[in-house]
Amino acid sequence: MDRIRIRGGRPLRGTVPISGAKNAVLALMPAALLGGPLTLTNVPDLADTRTMAALLAQHGVEVGHDRAAGRIALSGAAGNLEAPYDIVRKMRASVLVLGPLLARYGAARVSLPGGCAIGTRPVDLHLKGLEAMGASIALEGGYIDARAPEGGLRGARIIFPQISVGATENLLMAATLAHGETELVNAAREPEIEDLALCLMRMGARIEGIGTGTLRIEGVAALGPATHRVLGDRIEAGTYACAAAITGGELLLGGARIEHLGAVAKVLREAGVGLVEEPEGVRVTRLNGLHGVDVQTDPYPGFATDMQAQFMALMSLAEGASMITETIFENRFMHVPELTRMGARINYHGASAIVRGVPRLSGAPVMATDLRASVSLVLAGLAAEGETIVSRVYHLDRGYERVEAKLAAVGADIARLPD
Repeated sequence: MDRIRIRGGRPLRGTVPISGAKNAVLALMPAALLGGPLTLTNVPDLADTRTMAALLAQHGVEVGHDRAAGRIALSGAAGNLEAPYDIVRKMRASVLVLGPLLARYGAARVSLPGGCAIGTRPVDLHLKGLEAMGASIALEGGYIDARAPEGGLRGARIIFPQISVGATENLLMAATLAHGETELVNAAREPEIEDLALCLMRMGARIEGIGTGTLRIEGVAALGPATHRVLGDRIEAGTYACAAAITGGELLLGGARIEHLGAVAKVLREAGVGLVEEPEGVRVTRLNGLHGVDVQTDPYPGFATDMQAQFMALMSLAEGASMITETIFENRFMHVPELTRMGARINYHGASAIVRGVPRLSGAPVMATDLRASVSLVLAGLAAEGETIVSRVYHLDRGYERVEAKLAAVGADIARLPD
């Protein structure tokens, strides 16, 4: 497994191009199972996009992936309705083939998903929603066996007891081909869901309420071809904003938009980070030092759980203390022991962590435990004195495109070391 070596203490300066959103493209690609052909542009070249491409290909979809151009062309009907464990275990988003397969083909057999070990993240909301649309569901041998009623799925009013991005995406796609109207109440409002809805409408879906907590979908007989550009990755943008701030540099995040950051932008500003939107993107600077800020993760537009680890690394060098409370996933503080190895002062109990800022961090060998934890260690290494070695960076490759090349281009002393 590769490692990343960082020699810290260099302020980052320049422009970082923000890639297409991982969390958007992993929902957009399964939409090709509903109809098409579907062409996606601004697609990041990530381990997860390659995994989703492999999953769709084994279903029978023809996948044309031009990685250099950031373009994926998806066409053809699914000849295989099973999503096998060997692929699905690698990435939780694989469960998003369930709704499209069931809606268009009337049946699906999908392995229960895997991904980062940051919590249980059950799929019960996906399954209950599909059952409300008339599907019969059985869990056998680690697989979801689902069948639509004779004549196909039926529209239904589905009220989510708690906000779920994945369930909103799965049921939104299934509803596009269901008979009648489906109403999704307390739906997730992330920009990636808005992006999915816009793509589905380009394919011929009828959707109202985009960007709100209530989506209304009038089912259609079929979806057709479309071309769609994936929106920029707000989590990558937030991560590089933290990189500029933690090193005391200045970065232009090419193609980023402040409005997509939600509460992350507000919290960064309270912590002493300047964010200015320009025609080319968002310019980020550290103003008069970093200040401890309390934060709680919440569904969008609240503070993103996918930014919690990065913000903790930033707060480790802030003046004063910060309380960080995680409300989304129950096992998302696995980066804390590694940050403390670098000199951070962090104590956590249950869902909350207290971070007391220190004057400096020291380079150390550390180990990544999940996707966002891995990049928090990279951020800490950028600011630390001495050399940091981050092991198990395959997590990083799941969600950040060419991270070491992008950082090196703006002044970081960073290199990938193959084992």
